[in-house]
Amino acid sequence: MPRTTKSIENDTVANVEFPSFDTSKAADQVRAFAEKGIEQSKEAYAKLKTGAEEAQKALESTYETVKSVGNDITLKTIAALRANSEASFAHIEALVGAKSLAEVIELQTAFMRQSVDKAVEQAKELQAVTSKAAEDVSKPMKDVFEKAIKELKVA
Repeated sequence: MPRTTKSIENDTVANVEFPSFDTSKAADQVRAFAEKGIEQSKEAYAKLKTGAEEAQKALESTYETVKSVGNDITLKTIAALRANSEASFAHIEALVGAKSLAEVIELQTAFMRQSVDKAVEQAKELQAVTSKAAEDVSKPMKDVFEKAIKELKVA
């Protein structure tokens, strides 16, 4: 007897087995997944907290360094201004005591030469102080940044 489409469908449906669904295994898998997610969140929070604390310490250190360096630069600038003012007053006194125009020209030429030499020297000193200051100020943040980069490479 020829098989009809209906009988073929009934046989096929009857022969198909559907996998059984075990709810206890699914619950265990969901629980394991949730526990793993919580553990990863705790680790990420700990890393974030540590990084934030290190950044805060670096900022505090940078602030103290900026304060100290600012004072050093201010003192150097005041010392240079004082030296220049004293030299100018001494020059004025010398000009007042000059007895001839030739002596005035000689005093003025010497004063200008000394002023330029002193300005170059003061600029070099101030440049050295500011260069060192820039290194000192940036060092704490640079260290934190380099440490963070190393930790990222390890992870």
